[in-house]
Amino acid sequence: MAGTLPWPKRELKIGDVSKLACLPVKTIRFYCDQKLIQPVGRSESKYRIFDECVIAELALIKTLKVMEFSLVDIKSILESRRSGFCTCSYLKGTIKSKINSVDEKIKELQQVQGQLLSLIGNWRDCGGIKANPEASSVFVEPYTKASPEELLV
Repeated sequence: MAGTLPWPKRELKIGDVSKLACLPVKTIRFYCDQKLIQPVGRSESKYRIFDECVIAELALIKTLKVMEFSLVDIKSILESRRSGFCTCSYLKGTIKSKINSVDEKIKELQQVQGQLLSLIGNWRDCGGIKANPEASSVFVEPYTKASPEELLV
């Protein structure tokens, strides 16, 4: 019996998929609505029915989401994967592009870190004494050289 599996393919309801994929049912419905995954059919009581392949696809979706791929990119990757053609060069290019994006974010965050370090380095403690209790609701630059009297004007 070439081409047949030694066991029947399991059909899974959305709750089963949720448990196996460790994702909320609501997320699985969302992925269905976005056409990232598709049920193989519906039960008599209109529940979505999935085959076991969806678990691997959901694992891939979760991985790509962690890497901050957009849903459009994820859909494209899944469609390429399902087509049966090798998409290694496309995926490598997409991942390299994501690496460049991460490098840019790192640079931006390092700039923010530098600004915060500068801010904290120039911070002048007030000693917990407020010149005017009403002035406590006004934000004052901590590194200002103005006297408390000048700030109250």
